[in-house]
Amino acid sequence: MNRQSIRVARCTVERLMGDLGIKGVRRGKRVRTTVPDSAAACPQDLVRRHFEANRPNQLWVADFTYVSTWQGWLYVAFVIDAYAKRIVGWRASSSMTTDFVLDALEQAVYDRRPSQSDGLIHHSDRGSQYVSIRYSERLGEAGINPSVGNTGSAYDNALAETINGLYKTEVIYRRAPWKTKAAVELATLEWVSWFNHQRLLGSIGDIPPAEAEERYYRQLAASAAESVLL
Repeated sequence: MNRQSIRVARCTVERLMGDLGIKGVRRGKRVRTTVPDSAAACPQDLVRRHFEANRPNQLWVADFTYVSTWQGWLYVAFVIDAYAKRIVGWRASSSMTTDFVLDALEQAVYDRRPSQSDGLIHHSDRGSQYVSIRYSERLGEAGINPSVGNTGSAYDNALAETINGLYKTEVIYRRAPWKTKAAVELATLEWVSWFNHQRLLGSIGDIPPAEAEERYYRQLAASAAESVLL
């Protein structure tokens, strides 16, 4: 409402929601899906729980979660750019394979076109899919630096865990039960678009992720133009 020039206090919104019987969704406990592979060689932890970025294509985080449907389990992977928390890649699959998370990565690479000069870091947990040879090779081909949490704790990949939690709370739990996997995929597609372009995130100034990135590039262009004039 404030973004639409309708000035209203937070306490007023809380009171009106209470009068109407409306409550905000609350995140529940998350169950981990990735299984660490103790035998696989893991990259170093280049992030160390610091999930902040000064620009897009500086840090991506990746993880996947699960959804129960009447047709069986469906797994949904996300790749998130840490600068504005924008979802840059996602994929749904009936199995937890390396191909599944690779597809989400491929979408992110195709959409963002990172270059060697970006120094992009890709951070994940120690799940076997993310430390597999094929996944690591694809990161190398794209000029992306791999990073994996050291301890296996959820805090080592907290930003990805947060996005998973929002997805489960705002879509999956709220609209359950799910009859088909196709219904989940469609709902996820709609949610990702809404999340990137409409959802207001307090951590980036109560604006949507896409708007935060657009503002960054506008400021960058303005600075470049000013430098030329000087």
